[in-house]
Amino acid sequence: MSTVAGPAALWLLVALPAAAGAALALAGHRADRVAVPVSLGTAAAGVGLGAAVAVARPAVSVPFLAGAPFALGVDALSALVLPTVALVALLVLVFSAGYRGDAVPAAPARFHGLMLLFASAVGLTATATTLPALLVGWEVMGAASYALIGFAWRDPARPAAGATAFLTTRAADLGLYAAAAAALAGGGGLALDALADAEGGWLHVAAAGVLVAALGKAAQLPFAFWLSRAMQGPSPVSALLHSASMVAMGGYLLLRTSPLLAAAGWAATTAAWVGAVTALLLGAVALAQRDLKQLLAASTSAQLGFVVLAAGLSAVGGGAAHLVAHAATKALLFLVAGAWLAALGTRRLQSLRGAARRWPLVGACAAAGALALAGVAPLSLWATKEAVLSAALHRSPALYVVGVAAAALSAAYAGKVLVLVVRPAPAGVEAGYDTEERGTRRVPAVEQTPLVVLAAGAAVLGVLALPPVAGPLGAALGSGGAPAPGAAELAGSALLALVVLAAVTLRPRAVAGWSPAWAAGWLGLETAVGAAVVRPVLAVAAALARFDDRVHDRAVAGAGRATLAAGRTAARIGERGLDRAVGAAARGGLAVGRATARADRDGVAAAVHAASAGVHRLGSAARRSQTGQVHQYFLQAAAVLVAAVALLVIVG
Repeated sequence: MSTVAGPAALWLLVALPAAAGAALALAGHRADRVAVPVSLGTAAAGVGLGAAVAVARPAVSVPFLAGAPFALGVDALSALVLPTVALVALLVLVFSAGYRGDAVPAAPARFHGLMLLFASAVGLTATATTLPALLVGWEVMGAASYALIGFAWRDPARPAAGATAFLTTRAADLGLYAAAAAALAGGGGLALDALADAEGGWLHVAAAGVLVAALGKAAQLPFAFWLSRAMQGPSPVSALLHSASMVAMGGYLLLRTSPLLAAAGWAATTAAWVGAVTALLLGAVALAQRDLKQLLAASTSAQLGFVVLAAGLSAVGGGAAHLVAHAATKALLFLVAGAWLAALGTRRLQSLRGAARRWPLVGACAAAGALALAGVAPLSLWATKEAVLSAALHRSPALYVVGVAAAALSAAYAGKVLVLVVRPAPAGVEAGYDTEERGTRRVPAVEQTPLVVLAAGAAVLGVLALPPVAGPLGAALGSGGAPAPGAAELAGSALLALVVLAAVTLRPRAVAGWSPAWAAGWLGLETAVGAAVVRPVLAVAAALARFDDRVHDRAVAGAGRATLAAGRTAARIGERGLDRAVGAAARGGLAVGRATARADRDGVAAAVHAASAGVHRLGSAARRSQTGQVHQYFLQAAAVLVAAVALLVIVG
């Protein structure tokens, strides 16, 4: 690709889905008939553009703020992530074309438009090389997620869930603004790769801001609860937002800024421990869930915990490989959940018993995704997870132990899903159908096709963490020195997954029935955050409202009354004084006008008479020279001749 085409492709990667998405979303029902072909065509073009920029590695920059350009670029990390995001977006939109659940068919233009806008924001976030560009993509991504989670807005619970997700992540997003301010104050500049150059305490402020913003987006502790509420959104939305894009972008940001975390010291350690503890505790939360989408949501937080752990350990290669493999695996499982929801009308695991047998292809894809999630060799997450744990083992045995426990829980909750949906359906299972919506009892071929592609990705993407790919990939990502997992570690990880799966298979009722309140309720995070953050914010808002009513409004109303009084006074002055002055001036003007007219008339007449008299005198004088006598004519001619000769003499 030429040096001209590379930058153009990078701009188009962001601008094309943004323009098409905005057009569809604004057109509404008028564009329903063309929404699917426009959406799929745009997404397919995005896959091509993502591959093109991954090869060309272009960089573009335009002036934006003083000393802070709006800059995009593609490096090794974004070259790995961009095609993944673009392909997952295309597959999710293909699935959505045949999807008949969650109110999506009622407004296809709005749905596909919002999905394309979201994809554009993710592309901008992934390619941003300066904080201004990152903030634009970050904010649009959050706003689009709110609209998509609350897409079926006629159900009040869905917009409320979208608001919870948006406000929680938005509160954490303030960290990016703090990081930008600290970077400027510390002289580091607003380029992402220059944040680590901030001086003194500003370095730590910048690291803290980035860390908080990324943990919020990645649904890590203590922000994880918003992901539970986000499951109110349509299943295709969950498949895109919570696999390869929005949640993944939190982990992606930490991988990109791992030098900043390492420079701050404490930030890297904090990220590593937050990621490990999230993987452990949210793994327990996932195991306790009885709703398939809730289990997958908690699993998303847990699996992103491994990516955050990798960022804290500077194991960027292993973290990036896990991010990509998890994107394919989790998009697959969310789409399977959506297919079953649309067909059977339920998300309850007990009601989904035997669902894998009703549609064998869907069941086979679900089994591939669940086994990959469990860490079964040679499927993808087995190798990528172990690449992260190997780095933890060399840094901190305690981190490694927590990570291994989290991996065991991954196998447990994946096994819980697998056992329930694969075993034969018991009698009377149909009574649990149609609890969420009216099921269609069918899974169209257009929904099944993307599942096959994603299942293939879930199976093979582990190669990114295995020789001979892992070494060059780590070197390209700047983590070539990170320790690679040995054969013994890989074998032990595979054995652990099989042992846990066997235990779940032998005791399915015990596993299915394990649901303590603390885990089923997502650790009480929403209540705790509500008490610590929401209630104080609401109290401050109420106080400000009272101030506005009692002080600000009164001041405005008083100013308005004073203005009205001044206006009435001015009106009276105008009526009584100004009108009189104007009348007097008008009368004076009339008198002056009459006098001027008289003076003008008398003066002009005198001037005319004087001019007439002068002309008459001149005429009389001229007539006297015209006597008819010849000698007078000769005298006149001689006078003229003398005058002419005298003139010639003088001139000569």
